Amino acid sequence: MKALTVQPGRPGPPQVVNVPEPSPGEQDLLVDGLAVGVCGTDREIAAGEYGWAPAGRDRLILGHESLGRVRVAPAGSAFAAGDLVAGVVRRPDPVPCGACAHGEFDMCRNGRYVERGIKELDGYASERWQVEASYAVRLDPRLAEVGVLMEPTSVVAKAWDEIEQIGRRSWFEPQRALVTGAGPIGLLAALLAVQRGLDVHVLDVVTSGAKPDLVRALGATYHHDGVTSAAQAAEPDIIIDATGVSSVVFEAIAAATPYGIVCLTGVSSAGKAITLDGGALNRELVLDNNVVVGSVNANLRHYDLAATALAQANLDWLSRLISRRVPLERAGEAFEPRSDDVKVVITLDRT
Repeated sequence: MKALTVQPGRPGPPQVVNVPEPSPGEQDLLVDGLAVGVCGTDREIAAGEYGWAPAGRDRLILGHESLGRVRVAPAGSAFAAGDLVAGVVRRPDPVPCGACAHGEFDMCRNGRYVERGIKELDGYASERWQVEASYAVRLDPRLAEVGVLMEPTSVVAKAWDEIEQIGRRSWFEPQRALVTGAGPIGLLAALLAVQRGLDVHVLDVVTSGAKPDLVRALGATYHHDGVTSAAQAAEPDIIIDATGVSSVVFEAIAAATPYGIVCLTGVSSAGKAITLDGGALNRELVLDNNVVVGSVNANLRHYDLAATALAQANLDWLSRLISRRVPLERAGEAFEPRSDDVKVVITLDRT
């Protein structure tokens, strides 16, 4: 069968190669791959910046944003042939640390976790794949065209879970949210904010095109004139950064309202220095009882939350997030960013 692979640590375009058919164990699902999403992580792995092949191998099958249809399910499992499913990305470390031992493997303390399509486990970018039934999540059948958004939705579901748990330290009735960045993570974070009944504002740099249109279609307000201006207009109780741009991150922290929560989901690149008044920032954080929290990855609870959020979302709006669908045999095109891209998807089925 065909699969999309890279040699981690060696920059170069991903290659479609023949690989052996999966050999599912007794508790595994055999799944026909439908699609995988492409994100910044995949592009960084392809650029040789990180990524780890399975032990004893020099190539890694890419794809951590998965969607497939069950071909064979274990007897007595919660799944059946024909079910639409996504596979969870991370697996707990074998030691395990305390967090992994309690099912919170997204919070692994020792870094010995493994991840499908990223770290030491093959991903889902193949015509067929296997996954443990305990690490698969069923999707609403109506999501066959957009269920590939499951993994990024799980990331923002975790972010909202973190925000709400922090908020419960005291009285917490947020009214307004500001999301910085209108990529897939930012737009999905805005979707979940709208589902919570908040007045939602989204900031990005573009002034026209798909991103502003998608924000407005949610009933949210779009901004393009900088963090300070957007925050003054929104007066947000919650800020979610989905850019990872260091200057935006610190502007967002500085713009937080009293008792505000700033959740960082974007990963910044190292090596770019910025100037800030650390004393003033510390003073505001302390005197305003503000919280800044980083959030990455997701556990099974968050995947379940994401499946619910997608099932409740407008399907037309979700489909508009997917700006390009590229067949597996031309997968290299998905790694060539275009100015009008939102989410690029590689299709795996040949029907």
